Amino acid sequence: MREKLPAMTDPACGSRHFAFLLVDKFPMFSLAAAIDTVRSANRLLGRDFYSWTTVSPDGEAVMASNGLPLKVGYGVTDIPVADILFVAVGLSMEFPGKSKVLAALRGWGRRGGALGALSAGSHLLAEAGQLEGHRCTIHWENRAGFMEKFPGIECTGNVFEIDRKRYTCAGGTTSIDLMLEIVRGDFGVNLANSVANQFQHERIRSAQDRQRVGPERDLSGKSEKLKKIVQLMADNLDEPFSAVQLAKSAGLSVRQVERLFLRHLNVTPGRYYMRLRLERARELLRQTNMPILDVAIATGFTSHSYFAQSYRLQFGRPPSEERRTTY
Repeated sequence: MREKLPAMTDPACGSRHFAFLLVDKFPMFSLAAAIDTVRSANRLLGRDFYSWTTVSPDGEAVMASNGLPLKVGYGVTDIPVADILFVAVGLSMEFPGKSKVLAALRGWGRRGGALGALSAGSHLLAEAGQLEGHRCTIHWENRAGFMEKFPGIECTGNVFEIDRKRYTCAGGTTSIDLMLEIVRGDFGVNLANSVANQFQHERIRSAQDRQRVGPERDLSGKSEKLKKIVQLMADNLDEPFSAVQLAKSAGLSVRQVERLFLRHLNVTPGRYYMRLRLERARELLRQTNMPILDVAIATGFTSHSYFAQSYRLQFGRPPSEERRTTY
């Protein structure tokens, strides 16, 4: 059963306003997906129920990750009243005016305001202390670093999460799903479906849908037992399960599991599991300052040399070189 959305306004007589706080190199697609969803809802409703405004740390134009500048209406010191204040952040968590942004988010939270995040914005909400005791999500590329820095926060890896007054999504097309869930809560499933159709959005995902997390992770239409094993692998990277344990979890033999992976993914279970662990290691190297040995241990390697060798075979460079690369 879907969680009931917090009441904000009466759709019959009110309106809803969103503020989008944008920082340097914010993801333009995530912002456009969110705004255009409610813009389309307005068009189908025949009235401007939803409205929005943009905010930057200093009120000046802010540069998107694609290099396009965007003029904004306000700075963080004069954000207008809004039902939800969303924050949109790019790959870097360091940007001009960060201290002012964190202070604004804390103040908004202290006053009981609803807060949201697009893509990596959950990291900023967590830094501001606004996700403690709340369930959230974040883009899969940022999840490993987030969980390492904020181990006490439940970060699910789902496409979006709504937990009381906290609205987070993984960005990209999941911004559409999050806003459609808000529209559904306000006006019902028929309007939400009509808006989705405007964008050729084939299926409205729920908060229970998992993100796709890299190559060959789209397991739709695949065996449910395969999905269960893959999820078990993804949830246990620091202490990998044995082939016997994985098979037992799905009620299969080891040989049956091997055939399942070869038929659907063209790779052995062991190779697939290794790739998951190494991809997590790469995320930690790129997103955190963890020592390389700690990264190795966090992804199930007991030997530094074996980790370095496996990493080089997978990515063509040693872990130390990955750490020196700037993204």
